Amino acid sequence: MAAEKGSKGYDDVLGTYIRGQRQLADLSLRQLAAMTNVSNAYLSQIERGLHQPSVKVLRSIASALNLSGETLLAQAGLINPEPQAPKVTDTEAAIEADSELTDQEKQILVGLYRQFRGVEPVTDPKTKSTK
Repeated sequence: MAAEKGSKGYDDVLGTYIRGQRQLADLSLRQLAAMTNVSNAYLSQIERGLHQPSVKVLRSIASALNLSGETLLAQAGLINPEPQAPKVTDTEAAIEADSELTDQEKQILVGLYRQFRGVEPVTDPKTKSTK
């Protein structure tokens, strides 16, 4: 199922992504076709957004391009990418480790620090409050 002309559907986005990754890997369409056991004509149609490949074909392409299958499946819109948890910085760890601070003071300081950095606060699912 191809996207309508003038709109950027999953097929177009996926095809553009695959083409970009293939070019970054410095592979020709024929080379990628040989690596995936998929015809170069079909790969060309995928890259142009004319066909939506099966999961098997996507996994084969991902393997040939040294990508995770999940990355390509997420680009295809077949799975939702896992949200990344905010990384705890050394500063946040130091605040949490400070035995002189109360839990409330730690929470406030980490919250202020994240605001300065422009990072979303982490919500504690048990208390529904931010950390």
